[in-house]
Amino acid sequence: MIRVRRNHIDLPTLITVLALMVVSVGVVYSASAELAYRRFDNMDHYLDLHAIKILLSIAALFVGITVPYTVYKKLTKPALIIAIGLLAVTLVLGGETKGAVRWLRFGGIGFQPSEFAKFVLLFHISLLIATKGDLIRDFRQGFIPVMIWIGIVTVLVMLQPNFSTGAMIGALSMIMLFVGRVRLKHLALTAAAMLPVLALYVLIAPYRLARMKSFIEGHSSGKMSHQLYQGIIAFGNGGLFGVGPGESRQRDFFLPEPHNDFVFSIIGEEYGLIGTILITAAFLFIMLRGFRIARAARDEFSRYLAIAITSTITLYALVNASVALGLLPTTGLPMPFISYGGSSLIFSGYAVGVLLNISAYTDLHPRAPKVSDATAAAAPPDAGLSKVY
Repeated sequence: MIRVRRNHIDLPTLITVLALMVVSVGVVYSASAELAYRRFDNMDHYLDLHAIKILLSIAALFVGITVPYTVYKKLTKPALIIAIGLLAVTLVLGGETKGAVRWLRFGGIGFQPSEFAKFVLLFHISLLIATKGDLIRDFRQGFIPVMIWIGIVTVLVMLQPNFSTGAMIGALSMIMLFVGRVRLKHLALTAAAMLPVLALYVLIAPYRLARMKSFIEGHSSGKMSHQLYQGIIAFGNGGLFGVGPGESRQRDFFLPEPHNDFVFSIIGEEYGLIGTILITAAFLFIMLRGFRIARAARDEFSRYLAIAITSTITLYALVNASVALGLLPTTGLPMPFISYGGSSLIFSGYAVGVLLNISAYTDLHPRAPKVSDATAAAAPPDAGLSKVY
């Protein structure tokens, strides 16, 4: 068996992600202290939990770095079957929060299977595209088998109900199929078929329809718009340089759950336009580095896998920031590495670890050459790929 020598990982990406995690500790504490005191008589309640989850996310990141990405070629399908099983179990036995059944709880530990399913699905799509090659352009043998997996996961997530995560899973899957050179007419037909289904999905739930109507009309009054407009006020309060760390006024009495979906608004208030630009620049930097890693990847599977991970992190950040700025309806999607959370934070950390593992097999950061490198370089780039479904 020929072994491929690993190089150095992409340190700029690692440092940027770790910096965002460190920043999130202070931001979440500032955003949640008053709320934690009112609920638990302990200002450090959310800080303590978030710090533990950050440590778990960092641990997951380094585990992802150490596991060779080639291992996932044999694991994506079994893992996806397990993920689908967990989603089905969640619908039956999951804990209900605010009318949605999205969590499985084991003792005092909560787990959100949709976050696991999202990444596992994207991993499997990457493998399918790499394995099928030009066959992915065939409707029956290439496109339909991939769409079956996408459809099962998306529908199960939508039934929780979790429209925002389901929509993101569908959007990311379509991005991967587009990058994988699927015929545009197949994607267009799929989009045309899904539009009536999505419209019905919105219409059957009054709160979804009210949220969309409120966003389109742009009224600041009403429960559906309250959080959005309070978040925008936070940006206005912050100005260019912000009111200072821990000095947010919106987090105390006006902006509900400021440490979760609208944490970007707290950054805007306390650190101003400068702070929001720095956070946005950090995600832009991760995107550029991730796509550079994908471009330098040594085989098709790792290339598509790097694109999938990079697209997920950056698209989530873009949507979260757009919601906080009032450019999109309220979705409930977290900002990666910054928002308070558990499942999203840990799985995103692991995914970045996989991205960094892929970078170690590129020539972006080579180690000192060895005599045996010529033999290692002779390994076929797509070794280990076989027909999968």
